[in-house]
Amino acid sequence: MAVSAADVKRLRDETDAPMMECKAALEEAGGDYEKAKAILREKGKAAAVKRASRTTSAGRIAISQSGNHQAVGAVVLECETDFVATNDRFISLADELAEIFLHNDPGSDPNAIKHGDKTVGEIIEGAVAVIRENIRISKALQMVSTTNSYATYVHHDGTKAAIVELSGTPANGHDVGRKVAIQAVAFPSAEYVNKDSVPAETIDQLVQEQTKRAIEEGKPENVAKNIAQGRVNKEFFQQVVLLEMPFYADAAKTVSQYLTEESKAAGGDIKVVNFLRLQVGAEG
Repeated sequence: MAVSAADVKRLRDETDAPMMECKAALEEAGGDYEKAKAILREKGKAAAVKRASRTTSAGRIAISQSGNHQAVGAVVLECETDFVATNDRFISLADELAEIFLHNDPGSDPNAIKHGDKTVGEIIEGAVAVIRENIRISKALQMVSTTNSYATYVHHDGTKAAIVELSGTPANGHDVGRKVAIQAVAFPSAEYVNKDSVPAETIDQLVQEQTKRAIEEGKPENVAKNIAQGRVNKEFFQQVVLLEMPFYADAAKTVSQYLTEESKAAGGDIKVVNFLRLQVGAEG
C-alpha cells in the first residue's frame, strides 16, 4: 500500500533509520505507524546480533562527573573503525552512557541498566541499526566517595583517559589532579601510586637481582647493595610508580615534588590516593 511521505519522515525523525527502511517498514505494517516502529526495532536487534562477532578495535572513552567531584561515571565504548569513533552520533552515545553510569552503577552487566523505558543494551542496539557497525561496551564504571574527590582527563583523541582519586584537596586541587591524570595517560607504565603501594616482596626480589648484577660486575657485596638500591630507585620506581616519575611538564622534578609545591602554594595538602587508566582496546 502507499504510505505518506509525512509518516516516512516522522518515522525517520523518531528512529534515525534510513528513509527507505522507514518506508519499507510502513508498507510492511500496512501503514500502522506503531507497528512500523516495532518492525524497525526488531530489525535493529537483528542487525546488532549479526554484527556482534565483528572485531572492535576503535572507539572512544567518555567520563561524566558530578558537580562536587565526588562521583564519576565512565565508559569505554568500542566500534569497528576510526571513522565511526569520530562520528558525532557515536561520540554523543558515549557521552550519554557515561552520564547514565554516573547515576547508575553498571555492575557486571552494564547493558542491563535501565534508562527511561530502555536498557543500555537497547540503546546500543538502536545505535548499531543506524551506524551499522558493531558497538560494544568494553568497560563501564561508577566511582563514588563520601570523603575523597576525583580529577579526570580524556586525551584529545578520546582513546586514552585517567581518573585520579584525591584527598584533602584545596580549591586548586582538581586542576592539579587533572595534571596528574595527564601524567598517568602520558606514561602508561605507571602501575603504583607511591613506593608504599609496591609489594615488599617485589622490591626485595628486585634488590636481590640488582645486587647479584653488581657483584657480577666486580663490586664488593656491601657496595653492590647500595648500587642495587640506587638502580631500583631509578630503573624501577621512576618507571612504574606514578609519584616517583619525572613530571611531564617539568622533568627536573618528580610528580611527588610537584604535588608538594602545589600543596604549599595552596595552603593545604593535595594527596593522590589512587588512579585508574582507561584505554580503547584494553580488555577488562
